[in-house]
Amino acid sequence: MFADATRFGPFMLLATSGGLLLGALAFQYLGGLDPCALCIYQRYPHGGVIALAMPAAGLALAGRRGLVPWLTILAALAMLAGAAVAAFHAGVEFGWWKGLEACSVGSGTPGTLAGAFDKLNKGKVVSCSDVPWSLLGISMAGYNFLISVAVGLLGLWAAARMLRRPA
Repeated sequence: MFADATRFGPFMLLATSGGLLLGALAFQYLGGLDPCALCIYQRYPHGGVIALAMPAAGLALAGRRGLVPWLTILAALAMLAGAAVAAFHAGVEFGWWKGLEACSVGSGTPGTLAGAFDKLNKGKVVSCSDVPWSLLGISMAGYNFLISVAVGLLGLWAAARMLRRPA
């Protein structure tokens, strides 16, 4: 199954980030679950993974593997950065630490009524500490963390295999 790490790594990273992004958008637009600020921040690293893994996958398909391991390493590191954001969000949900200022109502101008109205006019305010959906006691941020760590580490493993294999 893992015989060809050159193709396995970039495609796994690409498919996982694409799937997680599509899942988040489905929960938002089909499920009606409005994202909080940290939910949105978790999406950015997945965009980076896609931007790095897509050319790596294309080069791997074309048999031009020179940059493939390096792009795979960068994509895997972006995936692990996304895992860090997801871990922070899960910690906010569990109450282990406070969320960002962007997670509160008056984040535009802290402590003012005008700041609160400004935030409300921009859309529905969603607290980062709320857990709108969970399965087996794990929130979406928790699943994003678990999946991103596993796939990020597998991506690094695949890149290491590519670098060890003679050209």
